[in-house]
Amino acid sequence: MRVSDLPIYHLTLFITGGSPNSVRAINNLKVICEKHLSGRYELDVVDVYQHPELANQEQIIALPTLIKRFPEPVRRLVGDMSDTAKVLRGLGISDT
Repeated sequence: MRVSDLPIYHLTLFITGGSPNSVRAINNLKVICEKHLSGRYELDVVDVYQHPELANQEQIIALPTLIKRFPEPVRRLVGDMSDTAKVLRGLGISDT
């Protein structure tokens, strides 16, 4: 399968400003995405302090929260994204 045939992952990470967990989640997720999805992901970072309506709309109850919107199924992961294996499982990616 060619890289161009692989899906583009649509990810949204909800964070709480510049808190240590939020900074770790952003950094960890970017490293994982660059290693396993290089050129095949779109990451939106939403600060719930600046956009509480988006967190409310998505019914976010714990932070940081990552929502994988595409490819389906939609999945949610909570935490600082430091457990690479767990994040990959949540994204439906094999660690090869």
